[in-house]
Amino acid sequence: MAGERGVFARAPGRVNLIGDHTDYTGGLVLPMAIDFDTAVRGRTIREPVVRLRSKHFDGEAVIRLDEADPSGVDPPWARYVAGVVHELRPADGFEGEITSTVPIGAGLSSSAALQVALTFALGVTDPLAVARLCQRAEFIATGVPCGIMDQLTSTSGIAGYALLIDCHSLDVVPVPMPDDLDVVVVHSGEQRTLADTAYSQRVAECAAAEELIGALRQSSAADLARIDDPVVRARARHVISETLRVRDFAAALTAGDLRTAGELMTASHASLRYDYEVSTPALDALVDRLTAKPGVHGARVTGAGFGGCVVALCERGVLREGRRVRPSGGASVAFDG
Repeated sequence: MAGERGVFARAPGRVNLIGDHTDYTGGLVLPMAIDFDTAVRGRTIREPVVRLRSKHFDGEAVIRLDEADPSGVDPPWARYVAGVVHELRPADGFEGEITSTVPIGAGLSSSAALQVALTFALGVTDPLAVARLCQRAEFIATGVPCGIMDQLTSTSGIAGYALLIDCHSLDVVPVPMPDDLDVVVVHSGEQRTLADTAYSQRVAECAAAEELIGALRQSSAADLARIDDPVVRARARHVISETLRVRDFAAALTAGDLRTAGELMTASHASLRYDYEVSTPALDALVDRLTAKPGVHGARVTGAGFGGCVVALCERGVLREGRRVRPSGGASVAFDG
């Protein structure tokens, strides 16, 4: 094993401005990394184990380097650590502490931020390789068949920019965020973890649609007539229409057309509410209340839904609630010794 050395790694959470439930079909998304992050501080050790503690969670993550079943690890939060260890198989052990300013269960990718920060701390820093590894790690740890948006945003964020991500090609195009704009995240009061929601069911419904009409990222509204099941048709309609909204939103942001960008966000929420059925009454009421305020261009649920947060696009200073978030740089690591 290598000699002991100190490590400090950080990875941001993310807010998705538009393009939810399109990443696992290889569609387009437009998130931004935010100035709330998760940090892992510690040191390599001469033991075959990764040992982490956190003031945010009960218990301690003690994961052997040869861990075979991350999904069976206790406490449950340690499964995210175990997933990374299982996929990375680091040569050296590690011990340290996790700190985080990313709200837990809010739809701001606290789990992806933890896994990305840990992977950087364990010595792997290539943005795309880390994103792919952490996507696999989350699936093996939780059974949730997530897309790659959260992980790739956390590794690839650029200060001052949102990211237009093609989740099929994995191309990332920076989209400048206007200086006179506030992005505000407001919590609905409903906590959730994806493993406890119908997320996996939605993934399966999209797969059923693709068996009938082909890749949703390449399909059009005309193809929907070939889907007889009304539920599967509604899921496909959301993904197809959302991909178009992402393209239009990126163009509107680039042109500084915030009114159009806001309208697209609000239309996205309606699609997630009615076609994809991942909103809740609390989220709907919050979107309605925020969009009724002068100076708010648009609002929508952000992340997978089923609870968590709403993101609002608004004029500077008009919202006095929630958290104003800024587009942040991606993950980083520093070594000592």
